[in-house]
Amino acid sequence: MKPAKKQRLEAAGFKVGSADEFLALSPEESTLVSLRMSLAEQVRSRRLRLHYSQTELARRIGSSQSRIAKLEAAESDVSLDLLFRALFATGAKMRDVGRVVAAV
Repeated sequence: MKPAKKQRLEAAGFKVGSADEFLALSPEESTLVSLRMSLAEQVRSRRLRLHYSQTELARRIGSSQSRIAKLEAAESDVSLDLLFRALFATGAKMRDVGRVVAAV
């Protein structure tokens, strides 16, 4: 957030903080959320680069289009296993996963 906007909000009586503070996330929980979001973004960008529809990716991993939509939204009810399966179905290698993890 831009400092000027933050100052305006605070001057108006709003408390400005991070999502971690708002949700009272532990450092471990925060890291897990960041990892899940990064993996989901990688799946989506790789799927689009390959010109796969959500339905096509779902077919490749034995899932449903709605599940892929939830996966790409990094919803908490999507397992890490499904995230990794989708990532590997787009041709990702272990080194690609390593890059995502290292960037978190």
